[in-house]
Amino acid sequence: MSTPETPLYGLMVEFTDPTSIVAAARKAYEAGYRNMDGYAPFPIAELGEALGHHTRGRLPRLVFAGGLAGCLAGFGLQYWCSVIDYPLNIGGRPLNSWPSFIPITFEMTILVASLAAVLGMLALNGLPRPYHPVFNVPEFRLASRDHFFLCIEAKDAKFEATATRRFLESLSPGHVYEVES
Repeated sequence: MSTPETPLYGLMVEFTDPTSIVAAARKAYEAGYRNMDGYAPFPIAELGEALGHHTRGRLPRLVFAGGLAGCLAGFGLQYWCSVIDYPLNIGGRPLNSWPSFIPITFEMTILVASLAAVLGMLALNGLPRPYHPVFNVPEFRLASRDHFFLCIEAKDAKFEATATRRFLESLSPGHVYEVES
């Protein structure tokens, strides 16, 4: 039971099989809950879809922006060096000899896009996160063995402690737990 000193992070329910958590997540999403997460001892493809997590998120756009920035930076640096800062006319070739700029431009595109992918993935997943409130529930240790958990967070627009508890109990879970922050 949460006290006034420890705010409520959310309510979490426990299931013993993967089909139950997927069905519960679908029902919660259909009921209007959006800030929720599922925890399982192994990947369940349907769980992400049931929770409303879309396969296309912000990361592909972030990687594209990083690749475009790397491309422009690689080409721009070479252009600035060869045309503006230190122009050398060697053998009558043009100062902006773009075919010779292609390898560095390509490498910078790949480098910045891959850095954007790694750093963007970490940032969008909220990592590194050495602590999460769900670890305050002692039974959560079973999430890495053979139990499945669904947590609806208190920051959800539809969350109301007693109504959400009633809704979660209607899903026939093993237990309903209060998760303290």
